[in-house]
Formats: sequence, C-alpha cells, structure tokens
Amino acid sequence: MSIAMDSDDDMLFADDVGESVELNSATKWKIMLVDDEPDIHEVTKMALGGFDFDGRSVEFISAHSGAEAKDLIMEHPDTAVMLLDVVMESDHAGLDVARFVRESAENKTVRIILRTGQPGQAPEREVITEFDINDYKEKTELTSQKLFTLMYASLRSYRDIIALEANKRGLERVIAASTNIFELQNLQHFTQGVLEQITSLLHLDHDAAYLKADGLAAAHEGDDLRVIAGIGAFETLVGQNGVNNLDPVVVKDLLGAIKEEHNFYKDGRFTGFFKSSRGTENLVHMSGLGELSELDRSLLDVFANNVGVAFENIELHQDIEETQREIVYMLGEAVETRSKETGNHVKRVAEISKLLALDIGLSAEEAEVVRLASPMHDVGKIGIPDAILNKPGKHTPEEWAIMQTHAQLGYDMLKNSKRRILRAGAIIARDHHEKWTGGGYPRNLKGEDIHIYGRISAVADVFDALGSDRCYKKAWPMEKVIDLFKEERGRHFDPQVVDSLLNNLDRVIAICDHFAD
Repeated sequence: MSIAMDSDDDMLFADDVGESVELNSATKWKIMLVDDEPDIHEVTKMALGGFDFDGRSVEFISAHSGAEAKDLIMEHPDTAVMLLDVVMESDHAGLDVARFVRESAENKTVRIILRTGQPGQAPEREVITEFDINDYKEKTELTSQKLFTLMYASLRSYRDIIALEANKRGLERVIAASTNIFELQNLQHFTQGVLEQITSLLHLDHDAAYLKADGLAAAHEGDDLRVIAGIGAFETLVGQNGVNNLDPVVVKDLLGAIKEEHNFYKDGRFTGFFKSSRGTENLVHMSGLGELSELDRSLLDVFANNVGVAFENIELHQDIEETQREIVYMLGEAVETRSKETGNHVKRVAEISKLLALDIGLSAEEAEVVRLASPMHDVGKIGIPDAILNKPGKHTPEEWAIMQTHAQLGYDMLKNSKRRILRAGAIIARDHHEKWTGGGYPRNLKGEDIHIYGRISAVADVFDALGSDRCYKKAWPMEKVIDLFKEERGRHFDPQVVDSLLNNLDRVIAICDHFAD
C-alpha cells in the first residue's frame, strides 16, 4: 500500500507473544513433528505429502526428543503446528515440552496437537484441563484423512490468530498515535498502524505504502511523490521519492490513479486516490491482494477515502503551526532590522541554539522548541527608543538602565501565551542576559536558577554578536571570540554549554557561514 507523509522516528509496542510473527504468501507453513519413533515422522510426512493450505505448502521440522523440541521451537517461533508425542525420553517429556512452549518460550500461537500411543500415560481430560494444548489424539485414530482434516483446521486457527495479533498491533499504533496525532513525528506511526490494520483485516500480503503527490500529474514524471509510510517491500522506501525508487509497475499504477482521479484494481494490486481541498493528492497502494470479494473492495475504497480525509485534517493543523512559527521568525527578524541588525542574526542564533541543545542532552523535540523560540530573544527591544537602541557610542548609565529593560519587556510581552513556542520565547527573552555567577539582568540569577533555554541562547547570541559587525563595533577575530568564551566559562556562561560550543566549533562556524550576511 502506498501513501505519502512527512515522518521521523518509529514507535515500539510489546506483543503478547515472545516474538511477533507475520504471514507471507512466499513462505511455507512450518509443521514440527516431535516423536522418538522415526517411523512416525516418515508416515506423517507421507500422509501430508502435497498438502496445501491457503495457497502455501508445508515445511516439516523434526525433533526426536523433548529436549530437541525445546531448542527447535526457540529457533522457529513461527512454527504453525506442533504434533507432539507424550512419551519420549521420559513418560511426561511431551507435557514438559508443551509447558515450555507456552511458559518459557512464551509462544501462544503455535497449535499444539498432543499424540499418544499410550492414552493411560496422559489421560485426555487431565491434560486438556492442565495444559494449554489445542487437541489430543491417539495415534491409532489419526488416519490419513483425519490427519488432513486436523491439519487444515489447525492451520486455519493459526492463520487467524496471527492475523488477530497483527490487527492488535495495528490498533495499538493507531490508538497510541491518535493521542497526539498532530505531532509531526507521529504522522508516520499513525499511518503505519493503519496500513497494518487494513492488511491484517483482509488477510492480505503485507506490501503496502502511503504516498503523497504534491501537484504530480501523469505527464510530470520528475515531480515529488514521497513515500510517507510503508510496510513489507515498501518499508525501506519511507521518505524517498517514489517515482525514482518504486517498481515501474507500481509507479504506473500511481500515475494512472492521479490521471484518472479514482481508485482502481489491477492484477492483484489496489491503488487508492484522494485529492484534498488544498490540491494535494494522496495515494494508497497495496500489492499481493489476489482475488478480493466485493465486500473487501468496498472496505478498501472506504479506507482510502477516510485516511485521505484524516490526513487532510492533519495537514491543515500543520499549516496553522507552520504559520505560527513563520510569524515568530518574522517578528524576530523585524526586531533585528529595527536595531539595524540583519535578520540572519536570529537564524544563526536559532540554529546554533538547537545544535547546543542537542549536544548537551535535550531531546530532539525540546531542541526544536529552543530553535523556534530563540528568534524572540530580543523582542523586548521593540519598547526601547531608537536613540538608545541604535546609539553608536557608549550608553550613559541612565541609557544603559533603559536598555536593560528589554529583557523583562520581552518576557512580559510573551508570558501569557498558551503556545509552547511563545512561552519558551518569553523565558529566553528574560534569561539570556543572566550570568552564571550572578550580576546579570533582569533578576540577578545564578547557575541553574537560570533556565537552560536562557543559558543556551546566551552563548549562541553572544558568539554570533561578537563575530558580527554591529552599529557600535566591528566583528571580533575568531581567536579573540574563543578566548573570551574560555575566560568566561563558569563565570558569565554555563560551563557545560561553553564546552559544547568549543567542542562543536567547526559546525557552529559552518552555520554562521551558511547564514552569512
């Protein structure tokens, strides 16, 4: 299945079974024969020769003792059926294996069929009550026909259990992602869960992806067709341009759906199409479907349309967030322009702040907040008169007192916002002129009483300010800037943040060069 979205990192869920198992039509059903009599192995294989279920043949795994069976079930957790003898190296070896499979190996999916030639050794009622087995047969009653029937029923049960497990994992992803669906990093998780859900519900092969075509038409072969989420063969293509990396047959399906603007099925493949009100085109592609009932086709059509609507709502929310971020950036640049600085100063401070935040251990999410909020560090300068703000010479004590009020002014402007970025901007505006050992403004804080956002932005701001021309000074040579930070480490600036700056100096300078005035 194919669909397009932006994505980041991946979400993990614990399964009830020791190891998750997925079905693939290219694999065989694994049947484990556990019996200390070699003839039983041969007879069973002969009786099931040519056996086929749901388009897949069987693979036999032989164990001649309980101990060997325990090792093999750990090697093959995807075993579908275990035909298990009771009496082997001990009178209860088979029962020990059954308990091991369920408890130690934590394998709840394999269907265990207990076979015994000595019913008295393991009474059926007692075994069924005390052990998690799925059937109990005397060897004498397992004719070829009955063995065929038993195998068919067991594999059907196993297939459905695996489908339910996959269905459960898909639901877990959707539910977990829906709690914070509008966070960018969870768009892929949400869609990934939806893909797993639909493929498991329909007992489909698990090659599926979700893509987004930004204005792509069938005639525009070079345009962007991004893979947002994928499972199976499409999993490794997430984030890539589908036109360049997908199989040409799949690309042809996708471009055909865009051209015709509707869903269609062809040779066991489904391509769903949804065009948002904003003009973006979203696609769902699924491979390995085989013959589908009318009900399954209707379900796929509804699925494609509903996921498209959900994704459009997510896009609209993202647009709002991106607009807010852009306004914050533009306001920061406007402040710098008023004080006769270039807007690139706030860009450099933003990128340097994020680099330092990540390096000292802040999460990627929090580092991004620092990056987006740091352009507001001098927003309070809006309230400072031009004559003081842009004075080329040294300020008088009275002028300097007024100049210092910009930190508190910036905080007061932003502090009541309910938006996380603006609240972070308020903190940075207030705290980025405090000093590690005290003596800063506006609150004369010390050490870790200064918010970490302010400590990070202080280093980024001063580094860029010293290395840039200002109305009252020329840019310092880099050697002098570095000496200043070494001298003020643990005095003006947080020593950890200074160490991070000096350890990443090449990357910091690269940022400054990239956003040079």
